Amino acid sequence: MRIAINTGGGDAPGLNAAIRAATLAALKRGWEVLGIKNGYGSIYTDEPFITLDEQAVQGITLQGGTILGTANRGNPFEMPYEKEDGEWGTKDVSDQLVNTFKEHEVDALIAIGGDGSMNIASKLIKKGLDIVGVPKTIDNDIYGCDVTLGFDTAISIATEAIDRITTTAESHHRLMVVEVMGRYAGWIALYSGIAASADVVLIPEIPFSYDSIVEKIKEREAKGRHYTMIVVAEGAKEQDGELVTKGKTVGQEVQLGGIADRVANKLSERTGKESRSVVLGHLQRGGSPSTYDRLISLRFGAAAIRCVQEHDFNKLVVLQDNQLKRIPITSIAEKMKSVSLESDTVQTARDIGICLGD
Repeated sequence: MRIAINTGGGDAPGLNAAIRAATLAALKRGWEVLGIKNGYGSIYTDEPFITLDEQAVQGITLQGGTILGTANRGNPFEMPYEKEDGEWGTKDVSDQLVNTFKEHEVDALIAIGGDGSMNIASKLIKKGLDIVGVPKTIDNDIYGCDVTLGFDTAISIATEAIDRITTTAESHHRLMVVEVMGRYAGWIALYSGIAASADVVLIPEIPFSYDSIVEKIKEREAKGRHYTMIVVAEGAKEQDGELVTKGKTVGQEVQLGGIADRVANKLSERTGKESRSVVLGHLQRGGSPSTYDRLISLRFGAAAIRCVQEHDFNKLVVLQDNQLKRIPITSIAEKMKSVSLESDTVQTARDIGICLGD
């Protein structure tokens, strides 16, 4: 058996642990393991694969990032290329990818990625590739999976950062607006905001009103609390408003960002209080994974190899009720797991007095 492993989309703490577990579990079965560099990028080069052996994955569980590299502009169905006139467009090079797999007699692919990577995997399955997916994203928005690898580390980093910013907010009597990642889902903002005792948490699932936030600020002022901590997801937006974005490049998803600065400025205008905005950005992706992320990443990687051994292809290994299960990759394509407004976590936020902007 010869398998290949790739990591696609944004990096996340725990990727290397998943690579290590999958590699060692495959080698234990006497299989050959290949790695694809930079998403699917190396497939279109003279050296499409690298060899993964015990030495290649030694000691990488504690490392952040991915030893294989990754890319968020490597969709083989929409590969960016420069036209003769100098403009950029996209083209479908998926057939070349499939042919390369056949030429090198690759029996299966372990695709470690988020919703975008699983959408690509779903299309490649229809072209005849045998794939097993591993759920990776700090955004925790993969449909059908309770927790994705990278999420726990991201919220731990965000929580610590908010804790630190809270002390300076209190010292200077300021409004502090902290922007976290998450794209169109509010998991990072909600979990880190509650854990750090934020006063306001704004998530994409609940379009916000400035009136609601201003009321919360006035309520705190009346109680002698002259600072307010606001955590906002990058995909949050005002009621009847639009997403705040930084633009879009060919072959890449639209880049979200800037909502914290907008909220901070607007609240200063409305309240007369001094405000500051902080964007945590890629701090949430970097560094060594937490114990929890290391463990679930190792579990995911080993479980993916068991799927291959059983020829149970075209499945995504997921965590449901702390049990590893398998669901069809094609069943989650183009779907996203949003925060349920009826969840106990949202209700906890409301019960302890956090303003959610509505």
